[in-house]
Amino acid sequence: MDGDRVDIDGGVMEGGGQILRVATALSVLRGLPLRVRRIRAGRSQPGLRPQHLMGLEMIRDLCEGKLEGGEIGSTEITFTPGKIKGGTHLADTKTAGSVCLLMQVAMPCVLFAASPSELHLKGGTNAEMAPQIDYTLMVFKPIVEKFNFTFNCDIRKRGYYPQGGGEVVVQMSPVKELSPINLTERGTVTKIYGRAFVAGALPIKLAKDMAAAAVRCIRKEIRDLYINIQSVREPDDQAVGTGSGIIIVAETSTGCLLAGSSLGKRGKNSDKVGIEAAEMLLKNLKHGGAVDDSLQDQLIIFMALAKGVSKVKSGPVTLHTQTAIHFAEQLTKAKFTVTKSEEEDPSKDAYIIECQGMGMINSNL
Repeated sequence: MDGDRVDIDGGVMEGGGQILRVATALSVLRGLPLRVRRIRAGRSQPGLRPQHLMGLEMIRDLCEGKLEGGEIGSTEITFTPGKIKGGTHLADTKTAGSVCLLMQVAMPCVLFAASPSELHLKGGTNAEMAPQIDYTLMVFKPIVEKFNFTFNCDIRKRGYYPQGGGEVVVQMSPVKELSPINLTERGTVTKIYGRAFVAGALPIKLAKDMAAAAVRCIRKEIRDLYINIQSVREPDDQAVGTGSGIIIVAETSTGCLLAGSSLGKRGKNSDKVGIEAAEMLLKNLKHGGAVDDSLQDQLIIFMALAKGVSKVKSGPVTLHTQTAIHFAEQLTKAKFTVTKSEEEDPSKDAYIIECQGMGMINSNL
């Protein structure tokens, strides 16, 4: 076995949990035994954190694989995948570890299962250093479904830092293969909408302040569009703990979705939260890409698996995206190229990420 085991250095490039997510998902799909060393070497607390371990254990159970070195703080694991099976799977980080990151590692795997899957994911729904669940539903879902699959995501409970306690249920059916995508025409912005939320002990006024500050900030750049940001207080039976935040989405004439988001925390002025999200959105609109900076890296694994050539126009390629490309190429036969996009407008800073996908076929179907 060891002759075939793929050796991954988890400390290169971005050096975080994403390397583990991309590598284990592709290991399962390709049936390649894996060893990952120097896990999260680039982080202040290296090694596996609870959400990484839960992700690994869920993937192990999804494919009846073998995992060694699977404990908190471990900096090296070996993983031997088995056959991907559908059905119901549970992962609970028991912390505010992100359910969206758990979804990222599981989704490519269950697409190539033998039968439909239901994933019960518990942890933080709106957590730092990860996409918020609202982003997953409002931006990631409609765009990733262009690869020709659909999934359902039901937010049962929202959970925030530090205690988590959120729960989402993801349902998806397997596919025979993924279609390539072409997201190269940004189009013009036709709508801007969003959601400012508070939960737990926080008053709705905070949500309204976040929304108003965000609108004022966007208005300086975009004057002629109605900006519809709803202020909501999460119902007490649908949220655990106290949290606040905002997500703002711009929709374009060609169906592109780009976003900006931010989370509140103790001692952080609510105006600042709204302005942060607005500035992130404006920055994503300025570079001229058809996807925002958070979506780039999340699309790479699907591009690598798809059959045919995918093209995505993005802003400057993030280190997360470069890392995902590096490991996708190492673990599949996919080939990526990144070229500067030829723009008429010199203020734009856009790139074309092109991928000749490996054309993964679901042999279970």
